[in-house]
Amino acid sequence: MPACADATLPDAIRKAFRDLASQTPGIDCEVYQRFEKDPLEPIVGLGQHTARISFFGRDPGRDEVRHGLPFVGSGGQVVRKVIYRRLNGREMPTFEASLEVGRSFFWINTVPYKPLGNKAWSMAVKRRFHPLMRQLLIEQWSGHELITFGREAFLWFGIDQPKQVRDALEAFWRSDGRFTESIQIPLTTATGDCRVFSVHPLPHPSPLNQTWYTRFPALLNTRLQQLNVGSCSG
Repeated sequence: MPACADATLPDAIRKAFRDLASQTPGIDCEVYQRFEKDPLEPIVGLGQHTARISFFGRDPGRDEVRHGLPFVGSGGQVVRKVIYRRLNGREMPTFEASLEVGRSFFWINTVPYKPLGNKAWSMAVKRRFHPLMRQLLIEQWSGHELITFGREAFLWFGIDQPKQVRDALEAFWRSDGRFTESIQIPLTTATGDCRVFSVHPLPHPSPLNQTWYTRFPALLNTRLQQLNVGSCSG
């Protein structure tokens, strides 16, 4: 991937996130206070706005609050280790290396705030933040290849969509090929800008996901291979 400046969160969007967060019960303020972080500040890593591939997850956890970046906790480190190994042909040496390798991609979650108890945000909260997250994907990132982690992140693409799109997503998630095949999904901003994204779902990389955790690295490696991410292509 080309070297270029990281995407930055526009002031107007940051303010909109903070305004919504101030009206959203369930943010884990105790964890934010523990790390002396602002619970109204959204945790969006973004990355390079020209990155070809985006990783899309559920919501931040404790480590994400601590570092102010998404996908840096236990599950995120699994993702970053696979990426690093594929790009460099060796094991990832340090936490700092995991942050550096992530700069070549675009990172985003359904809701950019840590929920109490690490429970998935309710549909009402996800719908509340959905327009802003759509705006980030469409306006702040030029790519269209999205790797999603877990059911919550994948079905996020059906929020406020026509029934036929929601039904297609549900059917795709029930299919045996959901972790090897892909689906095309359109997203539209509040102002009418529309783009079509190629969504490539994977299971959630959390160690608590006993069904898929041990198989996750191989599944992600296959996805990266399908998308021509490797030591030669970058």
